[in-house]
Amino acid sequence: MTPATPTPVPAPPVSDTAAAWHRMLLLHARVESHLATALQRGHGIGLSEYRALGHLTTSANGELRMQELADKVGLNQSSVTRLVARLHAADFAYRDLCPDDKRGVYTVVTETGRVKFAEASRTYEETLSAALAEAGQADPGLAAALTALGALR
Repeated sequence: MTPATPTPVPAPPVSDTAAAWHRMLLLHARVESHLATALQRGHGIGLSEYRALGHLTTSANGELRMQELADKVGLNQSSVTRLVARLHAADFAYRDLCPDDKRGVYTVVTETGRVKFAEASRTYEETLSAALAEAGQADPGLAAALTALGALR
């Protein structure tokens, strides 16, 4: 006796909202890949390091609590601890205890970190613009959405 061939289950229809979200996720993945490659090749830093330096540089006193930095960069506590360790090893930031609460730990950007962020910012902006323009040329529907968001001019 041969086993019965299973009847294929048809895929449920995909809503316009879900389809648009999938296109945005694909755009996000492609742009992030371009940015990560450009920052690593041009400046020897990863995308998370760049974003952390940006948040630190623009924060009051150039410092953030570890949890604030984790929230801003979108990392969990252990990942942000490793990120800060890399920033510290490169002399881009250091850890400091909160004077009022010895349990509170801050990450503080150094002058070297500020310089690295400033240098990498131009690469980031140029790469971002080019990646979004490329995506808009490949997908006219996406181009309209990017223009509406102000990402393409």
